[in-house]
Amino acid sequence: MSETFILIPGRTAEQGCGISEGKFQDKYQNQINTLQVAPGDMQRLGIAEGGRVRLTSEQGQTVEVAVKPSKGDELPEGLLFIPYGDISSKLMDGDTHGSGMPTSKGIDVKLEVL
Repeated sequence: MSETFILIPGRTAEQGCGISEGKFQDKYQNQINTLQVAPGDMQRLGIAEGGRVRLTSEQGQTVEVAVKPSKGDELPEGLLFIPYGDISSKLMDGDTHGSGMPTSKGIDVKLEVL
């Protein structure tokens, strides 16, 4: 069973601190490889922290990623957040709409619990 969500990639303060230590170090890699999900969505879908999900974009790109709950009410139900990195880049459409930068906000994805 899969459910549609809106994915919003972006930067985090922890990601910024991690990059100073190196992109291949655990601190940075843990940031860019972990999807934040609203606690209510996690509970409803039966996803535990550290559980894995598959995300599929409208263009058919698919990735698997570990999950953690968002803090407090930072993320409303129905939205997902992941820091910019390999995973978020794989889900972006290549169309830049003439801007030179692919659209990276508001990506419709299907989420499947693994």
